[in-house]
Amino acid sequence: MRTFFSEDSRRRQARSELHDGALVAPFECPERMDLVLSALNQAGVEVQAPKEYGLAPVLAVHDAGYVAFLETCWQAWQSTGRQGEAIPNIWPARTMRGDRIPQSVSGQLGYYALAAETSITEGTFAAAMASKNTALAAVEHTLASGEPAFGLCRPPGHHAAMDQFGGYCFFNNAAIAAQHALNAGKRRVAVLDVDFHHGNGTQQIFYRRADVLFASLHGDPDVTFPYFSGYADETGEGPGAGFNVNYPLPPGTSVATWMAALDDALARIQQAECDLLVVSLGVDIFEGDPISAFTFQHADFITLGKRLADAGLPSVFLMEGGYAVEDIGVNVVNVLQGFQQARG
Repeated sequence: MRTFFSEDSRRRQARSELHDGALVAPFECPERMDLVLSALNQAGVEVQAPKEYGLAPVLAVHDAGYVAFLETCWQAWQSTGRQGEAIPNIWPARTMRGDRIPQSVSGQLGYYALAAETSITEGTFAAAMASKNTALAAVEHTLASGEPAFGLCRPPGHHAAMDQFGGYCFFNNAAIAAQHALNAGKRRVAVLDVDFHHGNGTQQIFYRRADVLFASLHGDPDVTFPYFSGYADETGEGPGAGFNVNYPLPPGTSVATWMAALDDALARIQQAECDLLVVSLGVDIFEGDPISAFTFQHADFITLGKRLADAGLPSVFLMEGGYAVEDIGVNVVNVLQGFQQARG
């Protein structure tokens, strides 16, 4: 399967993440990519670097002020003399005004952040640009050839909303790829999110639109990040009513139950007559993942790939979650190989 990765994805080298009340080494780290690249190499997969696509595809789905903030935040943070990484510590909560963007970089962090675990560091903007380039190269290959493609995106993207970052995500790679495909002439695109965590950003971007069907299988937000998004009654609004489908599942959900939800999602995609499938590929549904709670084993990822192939659509896989356990690369390759085996 044609695979893309940018070495500039490594330019984000965060040192700190707020986790369970402590600052720890981030779960989302460049070593994740090394594990996947090693597994791809062992499988004989050639990895190509993407070209530069600029900001226009980003601005097609993200707010211009938000993009400008991401580009300048680190420099603004450093200019105030702060020694640590840029981490938000206040938000426009329910009892406060949410219609003003403060001049202070501290206030801007709170305005544009959806959570406190994700710091902004030197190289964050460059890595986000590289990640969306990877996604765009993958979708362009599929659009041109009809063949499947894999974008090894880092940072991930599905938590990034139109004007918010968090959950390790800054630009929404799946949304950027889907919009690019629509601009190229596709009538309706399906974005299927199989990450353990709900793709709140992708949902928000397309919630009032009928040209993208968003379906997400994820941990129940009653007990799982991002908590405030991903419930079953979130089905789209206005023109997008019925084009947003969530499958919140409890911790410890069996593979059989998860696969039944996947079958339903694929049926919805078929009913919507989508002509491209973008898979937000999170392999943190693995039983050994450090910040997730599903029960997939290695062989189940092969089955997942085969089920996705049964959709019969041109397909693009974009990396989301799956954290630095040794199995991440095996699980990614198993999905891709299962897909190719089913396609013959």
